[in-house]
Amino acid sequence: MTTVSYKKTEHYDEDITAKLIENYRSSIELLGEDAEREGLLKTPERVAKAMQYLTQGYEMDAKAILNSAKFQESYSEMVIVKDIELYSMCEHHMLPFFGKAHIAYIPNGYITGLSKLARVVDCFSRRMQVQERLTHQILDALQETLNPLGVAVVIEAKHLCMMMRGVQKQNSTTTTSAFSGQFEKNETRSEFLRLIAADLH
Repeated sequence: MTTVSYKKTEHYDEDITAKLIENYRSSIELLGEDAEREGLLKTPERVAKAMQYLTQGYEMDAKAILNSAKFQESYSEMVIVKDIELYSMCEHHMLPFFGKAHIAYIPNGYITGLSKLARVVDCFSRRMQVQERLTHQILDALQETLNPLGVAVVIEAKHLCMMMRGVQKQNSTTTTSAFSGQFEKNETRSEFLRLIAADLH
């Protein structure tokens, strides 16, 4: 018998999944397709599970994530984690937008695990979102939980609702930013922006 030391599993609420399946089956039929044909037979279930996965952020607590790895530390220089991949759903059209987030904070007696910054991005991006709100939610979570001397967040993303439909501009990128504390000073903000743009590898 083979012993499995690690196994990743997914769990979906049966009642919610069943209701979503029925809704997606109806949507397919309303669009003029045959929901019973071979290629679409399991599509409602796949989409129901995909949507729950893509919006799992509603079940996450950003402050709990940060507090789970919050440590006293005298370090008081800038901490930057850049190029954090993010995937979200535009709340206006339920189409994806995706890109990267750059986060910095200046500790004020406490630091957090670096991976927790990426998890906070997931917490707020895995929801129905607008990029502007997402940017501020990440900043607020760090500011309120770690009470640092300042936080900076920049997000760059491509929106399929702008690329696949409507104006159909495939090469457009949206950039949003939010700053608090020391990052509201031009010198500190400029240093952050220079470092996230630099290729230091």
